[in-house]
Formats: sequence, structure tokens, C-alpha cells
Amino acid sequence: MTAVHDNLPTLLVVEDEKNTRDGLRRFFEGKFDIYLAADVAAAMSLLETQPVDVLLTDLRLTGGEEGLDLLKRAQTLPKPPVMILMTAYGSEKIAVQAMKRGAYDYITKPLDLEKLEAVLLRALHSRQVESENRQLREELDKKFGLENIIGSSPAMVEIYDRIRQVAPTRATVLIEGESGTGKELVAQSLHMLSTRKSARFVAVHCAALSPQLLESELFGHEKGAFTGAMERRVGRFEEANHGTIFLDEIGEIDAATQVKLLRVLGESVVQRVGSNQTIKVDARVIAATNKNLKAMVREGKFREDLFYRLDVVPIELPPLRDRREDIPLLVDAFLKEFARANQRKVTGISADAQEALQKYAWPGNVRELRATIERAVVLCRGERIGLRDLPADVQGRPSAGLGGDPGFASRATFASLNLEDMEKAFIQQALKLTDGNVTEAARLLGISRRTLHRKIKTYKIDSK
Repeated sequence: MTAVHDNLPTLLVVEDEKNTRDGLRRFFEGKFDIYLAADVAAAMSLLETQPVDVLLTDLRLTGGEEGLDLLKRAQTLPKPPVMILMTAYGSEKIAVQAMKRGAYDYITKPLDLEKLEAVLLRALHSRQVESENRQLREELDKKFGLENIIGSSPAMVEIYDRIRQVAPTRATVLIEGESGTGKELVAQSLHMLSTRKSARFVAVHCAALSPQLLESELFGHEKGAFTGAMERRVGRFEEANHGTIFLDEIGEIDAATQVKLLRVLGESVVQRVGSNQTIKVDARVIAATNKNLKAMVREGKFREDLFYRLDVVPIELPPLRDRREDIPLLVDAFLKEFARANQRKVTGISADAQEALQKYAWPGNVRELRATIERAVVLCRGERIGLRDLPADVQGRPSAGLGGDPGFASRATFASLNLEDMEKAFIQQALKLTDGNVTEAARLLGISRRTLHRKIKTYKIDSK
């Protein structure tokens, strides 16, 4: 065994011929941390106690032992090394056996040391790439898997079970719930827990686009298809081929686009704007809405046949006020996230602040709670979030807008306002909570961006 050097890859040489063993040690010294063994028992003893990057073993060892047996045993380790076989009996048959036992490569004797070094370096590179890919997958799973959906209430446990059951299938999913309940997180989890996770997850926010732009966004267009179409554009369904397309706020799409979407769901083909050719696509569709689509169907605002195409597997997310037992878990997760992101030494929350968070109705659901905790972490003067660090309406004090738990509003407040006044006050409060961001305020209120713009104009509200 040689001395250990920092940051050098580790190499275990298993060779019963002492001269060969020593020669390999001298050649690779300074390039690897080298460990030596003369038989399988010594090699396994070392492998079970010492992390090894590369295992280089002879095929024939003293006592009739086989290097292939060592490869087989090493492969069962929690973190097996990259394995290379040395043999004087080079043949395709032995190579196949070695690969079946998990070998990266094999090299014949007499050894060409420079060639051997090249094989070892390639093996190390392969191990590094595999490790980086595994780390990336773990990070993606952590970010988009179920770990990112927080809650242990019975309602959330039921949703976790539904996600795990549905994710591996091809079924279309309709996620229903108020704005801010985490519908896109559920869609991302369905994608990341499916067989399509190596392909793209493409999100389209339907309410943010006009009907013409939405059609072009979803299905693409040909050059010259309409004014401003200077070049061909691939649509989002084509981008999501072999992956997942997430259609958020599906209740906002116009009648013409509903017809084209129905064709995609029924025939798995798209037709770009300005083209008469169809393109085959294989994209799993996950849709989300904060509206009652069944009611919209009854009112003639949404196609019944499209609704049933989308509603194959429904997942209904409860509002935060219906799963208050999850609030402490969410608060703890958001507090740690934003304390780390903002480099603040905020480690907890006072009992009265926690009580206020539990009592508040959270009209903006998890999104509003997340924003509230971020604000509190940034504004907190000590190491614990106190009641004064929370917004006035969350504290239960009167504020400029309404919002929050209706229990916090007095009879006098309601008596002095009509419905239009209350709607205006809610819009002002939503704009305040989102710092004037109309898109986020619309999500908070559960209406489309276009509807909110219209109401801002009607009530002459300053949205800046």
C-alpha cells in the first residue's frame, strides 16, 4: 500500500505476481493513491473498508481464484469501483464474461503501460460522468419530486398516493384547485415520477396570451401565416414530444382553440397555423384550472367533449384553510429556505406569530404563505419571527384592503360597503400583496389576467 495523497483517485491493483504488482505501483505512483492485494480475500477486505475508484485485477490468481469472481463480488458493494481485467488469455469469450460481471474494459498481457493508463483515465472519466448524472437526477427529484410538495394532512397523503399511482401511466390529468395551491408543483411531480422524466416538461400559461398568440404558442406557425410571422415556429406540443405539456388555466382558452386541442387529445396530431399538414406528437397532457369546468360546461363556456378528454384522472388540491395542520410544516420549510437564500440568521417563529398564521384564512393559499414568510425573514429584526413581522391582515389588524379571514372584518365594515366596494378592496389588497404584479395578483384572486385588467380599468385602480 502506498501513501495517501489528497485529491488523487484511488486504484486497487490485485495481482499475485509480486514483480508485476511492484512495477504497476512504481508506474502509477503520484498519479493514483495505490492499494495492492495479492488475492481475492485481501482485495475484498480492502474494498469493504476503503472507497476505491478503480479496481485493476488479474484474471488468474494464486490458489485457483478467478479475477471474474472478484468482479462479481465487488459489483455487490454499495459503491462499486470501475473494474478493469488484466489477462494473458485475451479472447472475445473472456471479454464478454468480464463485461457481464460489470467490467468497464479488459487489457491483455504483456501490459502496455501507456495503453493501460489511457484505459484507466477513460474509466475514471466514465465514473465521474455517471456520478454527475446521478447527482443531477437527485437534485431534479428533490426539486420536482414529491419532496417539494409539503404536507402530512390526510388530504395531502391521499394526493401523494394518487400522484404515485398515476405518474407512471399515459393518462391525461386534470388538476383542480384555487390559485396558489401548488398545481404546477403537482404537474412537475407527475412528470418527474414518470417514464418521461428524461424528456421535456413544457408549461404553458393559457390566460397570459391572446387567442391568436395562444394558438401559435401551442401548435406553432409557418412563416407568413399572419402579420409578424417572420419565420417558422415550432409549437409547444412539438417541444414536449415524448415528454409532458402542462396547460395551466385551461378554463381561459377560447372556443376555436378548444376545438384544436380536442383534436390533439383525440388524434395525437398538431397542425401549425398557416399549414395544411399534420405532425404526429407524443406528449402527455396535464391541465390545471382554478375554475369550475363542470359549471362552465353547463353554461356553454367550455366544450363538454373536451372536458371529458381532460378529466380522465382528476386531482383536486385543497385550499390551505382546509389543511391548517400543514401550516407549521410549510412555515418551517419556507423559513429555512429564505433564511439561507437571504443569509439571515432567522431560526424560528414566536408562538403568537404562529397562532396568527394558523388563524388567517390564506385566500392566496400556499403562494401567499410563502410570500409572507419571505417578507418576514427579510424584515425580522431578531432571530425569531414575531407577530409584528407579519402583514397587518395576517396579524388580524385592520388594513387598507380587505383580504384574509372574513372573521377579522367587523359588521360595521360590511355594512358600510357594497359588493363592488368589497371587490375593489380585494383587488387593491391582492395588488399590494404582490407589489403591483398583475399576473400574480390575478392568480391570487383566482381570475384571469385579462379579467383583472378589465376590473382595474373599471374601478380606476392604480396598479403601480
